[in-house]
Amino acid sequence: MNAIVECVPNISEGRDSGLIEAVVAAAHVDGCTVLSVEPDSDYNRTVITLAGRPEAVAEAARALSIEAIHRIDMRTHSGEHPRLGAVDVCPFIPIQGITMEECARLAADVAEKVASDTGAPVFVYGEGASHPTRKKLSNLRKGEYEGLEERMTEDGATNHTDTRRPDFGPKHWTEQAARSGGCTFGARPVLIAYNVNIPEPDAAVAKMIGTLVRGSGRIVARHHGQRLRVPGMLDSVQGMGVVLEQHGISQVSMNLTDASTCGVLHAFETVKSLASDHGLSVTGSELVGLVPLSSMLEAGRWYAPDEDEEGALVQAAVDGLGLDAFGPFESKSRIIEWALQEAMG
Repeated sequence: MNAIVECVPNISEGRDSGLIEAVVAAAHVDGCTVLSVEPDSDYNRTVITLAGRPEAVAEAARALSIEAIHRIDMRTHSGEHPRLGAVDVCPFIPIQGITMEECARLAADVAEKVASDTGAPVFVYGEGASHPTRKKLSNLRKGEYEGLEERMTEDGATNHTDTRRPDFGPKHWTEQAARSGGCTFGARPVLIAYNVNIPEPDAAVAKMIGTLVRGSGRIVARHHGQRLRVPGMLDSVQGMGVVLEQHGISQVSMNLTDASTCGVLHAFETVKSLASDHGLSVTGSELVGLVPLSSMLEAGRWYAPDEDEEGALVQAAVDGLGLDAFGPFESKSRIIEWALQEAMG
């Protein structure tokens, strides 16, 4: 069985098409295919999906990251999505014939090379993390870009348990760190980036729903430096509410970190139910990047229980979830298994 790895770099630029094209061009490596490029001007972020032979994907990710770091200046960056640096996150994902441990080694190797080649501070998260405290992306991204200088100039421990400091590159603030921010590489299972549209301009309801659905829940009380937190409704979900100024609406923006626990169907219907409690009807949803076929089939069986053909079930999912709210949903290029089949013949 040929080994296949997916890699999904997220760069902190979603508006400058020339810059995005140049960064993507750097990833054109034999044995690696660019499956999708999805810029978002509100988030000011572009999600790029690569797949192919492990060594080719690793080289493509390295070249793409170096190009992005050379071209993106975080000192002038703003957007709705949390971010730490020019290559905000670059996960390696096992698809076929390769283990998570091997993907973790790929991520760490690329991270070290990118830091060496650019002088950028580079963190490693997920299954490639050097310590359990560094496994969560949210721990490494704490304070975002604006808080990175303070983190890197504070006194204190500099060992691998200290999430303030990068794994590779400078341990203290430099001119390059100011420009690139912190770049993050790692290994993880398939993740679905999924947003549900809420027809409100200020994200008031969307933010509330985000705190209710995310697995970590919400803080319901503070007292004398203590915080009382209650768990959220959906396991394996990270969620927040954001404004989409371009469309005049808001979104509940989610990462579904384990589709077998919570896929797009459960996420969509949960947000839909909570929005209706506030007199709002969701106006479709949006997938960022690619989605596993199994998650689409699960939704299709819910919306069209009498269907059993894959194509019909996928279309039922597209219709039921409103995935064409911002334009046609091209299933052949958006479903991981189908996109790989198309790209690799």
